[in-house]
Amino acid sequence: MKCNELTKLLNISLLTPDKIDPALEVSGCYCGDLLSYVMAHAKAGDVWLTIQTHQNIVAVAVLLNMPCIILVEGNMPQNDTLFKAQKEGVVLMSSQDTAYHVAGCLYSLGLGR
Repeated sequence: MKCNELTKLLNISLLTPDKIDPALEVSGCYCGDLLSYVMAHAKAGDVWLTIQTHQNIVAVAVLLNMPCIILVEGNMPQNDTLFKAQKEGVVLMSSQDTAYHVAGCLYSLGLGR
């Protein structure tokens, strides 16, 4: 599934519209807030669901080749996080829903493991 399809299929806001690449594919989903745990268990191509908003989330996404981060529960990125995501080409999105709800929707769209 392509990143830009997620905004159409889910109730989420795109926060980095100038950096969205319609060709970016997502192949799975990972939920987690402890960065070291995410680094150990997430996979390339995953959409990452988190409440974290600091710029280190972008560094982890780049390290693991995760094209998209969805901030859940209405969280919005800090300004430096948004800037870093745009610079690194990581798509940032935000949802008012819980990680549980968004993960369930992604699973129903075929992004489960």
